[in-house]
Amino acid sequence: MTTRFLDRGTGRLAYNLRGDGPLVVCVPGMGELRSAYRFTVPALVAAGHRVATLDLRGHGESDDTFGAFDDAALADDILALVEHLGGPALVLGNSMAAGAAVIAAAEAPASVAGLALLAPFVRNPPGGAAMGAVMRALLLKPWGPVVWDAYYRGLFPGGRPADFAEHRAEMAASFRRGGHWRSFQRTAQTSHAPAEARLGRVSCPVLVVMGERDRDWKDAAGEGRFVADALRGDLLLVPDSGHYPMTDSPEVVNPRLVAFAAQVFARA
Repeated sequence: MTTRFLDRGTGRLAYNLRGDGPLVVCVPGMGELRSAYRFTVPALVAAGHRVATLDLRGHGESDDTFGAFDDAALADDILALVEHLGGPALVLGNSMAAGAAVIAAAEAPASVAGLALLAPFVRNPPGGAAMGAVMRALLLKPWGPVVWDAYYRGLFPGGRPADFAEHRAEMAASFRRGGHWRSFQRTAQTSHAPAEARLGRVSCPVLVVMGERDRDWKDAAGEGRFVADALRGDLLLVPDSGHYPMTDSPEVVNPRLVAFAAQVFARA
């Protein structure tokens, strides 16, 4: 697919667009690429949707020239892309992008028709400050890329897609591009407190998808229930899945996403 770019003034964001119909915007988590949704997009396109996948600031083919790399900045990027493509949109957000999606929905409800939050970070985990300091130290070069790759591999406890090695190589190449590693380090310093503060202001339909073996949470199922309850949404727990349920379990996740998208746009 041809890469498209959205000019945000201080830099450009890379995205792809496929299909026709109501808009779905898919946003990956930190360190990941828009191709994290490579198994999701075909199912949504086949169901009659126009699907955009976005690279975060300083990731993939997006620029490093931005001044901020946090949840609030990503929320602005999501809304800018929705406006550019013509919304409203169903927003799929994985990991930190879930927090950004919550902010976007709270701040611009007319632009966000629904939220599908995959392995969501919408609040800081317990011990967040201490863990943040440890993470910043671990991500320093020269050992940082090796540490991240090892950690990433551990986020797939049940099974890995057939193209796992190729996708990791694509991510590694992205980290070597320009100032992407520094951008990634800055992204990893974000706080999810702004998302938590807005949970009560989200009024659109919400689906939470959580892998039951997501190592980012001591009790992944419990965190999934917290997010779903806070947003008055539905919860899909995926057995043997980790932090990327749309990648390790598309046969479980895709049918639910397609059904949820139909529900969202029928309501809109």
